[in-house]
Amino acid sequence: MRNDEELRRDVEEELAWEPGIDHRQIGVAIKDGVVVLVGETHSFSQRWMAERAVDRVAGVRGVVNQMRVSVTGRSADADIAGAAVNTLAWNAQVPRDSIRVEVEDGWITLTGEVEHDYQRRAAECALRSLRGIRGVTNLATVRRRSGPKDVTSRIERALRRGTALDPREITIDASDDTVTLRGTVRSCRERRKAEEAALRFPGVTFVNNLLTVGESSKGEDPAGVSETTLTGSERKG
Repeated sequence: MRNDEELRRDVEEELAWEPGIDHRQIGVAIKDGVVVLVGETHSFSQRWMAERAVDRVAGVRGVVNQMRVSVTGRSADADIAGAAVNTLAWNAQVPRDSIRVEVEDGWITLTGEVEHDYQRRAAECALRSLRGIRGVTNLATVRRRSGPKDVTSRIERALRRGTALDPREITIDASDDTVTLRGTVRSCRERRKAEEAALRFPGVTFVNNLLTVGESSKGEDPAGVSETTLTGSERKG
């Protein structure tokens, strides 16, 4: 396993490789494979892209994004709210009138209820690039409903089809509308992809993602670290 200094070089190179951000404005600190991003960016979308760039680096076990969004010529909250409502209305993946928008000091909060998790994610994704916003908090929920009984086997097949993960390396427990994932994956990106695969199953409204990131799921447990990626939808301020 690479040490923190080697990992820091890889993270910095990946940030420099991402054309949508200015890597010179980003500071990187790493401890035990967990990356902390600091600095300042001029848009929320750039903050998000920096986090996803770090996700792509093998060996990163968690990301804490402490970058500040400094918006020049900030738009009025009413203007941001209007733009957000119009954007959602024109997004085919977001059911009409299912998501409510509130804006305070440039920060968007989403509430409401949808049928599938991909719809609430689509709403958040659609708004990330709006000019003048400082962040998005997604409080929209997925409507609870009973799903088929073969949850575990169907999620395992989905992991086999759509990711490079070996489903035999991941333990899947399903109870009502909640799925718990355990095991070890190779990167934060694989951890996120496994969670997204489980959330696509009808009737699943919450995934308890206990997957850890390490070189291999076999052998010694890599310190048991299970850092959760903090995104703009989970961290305000």
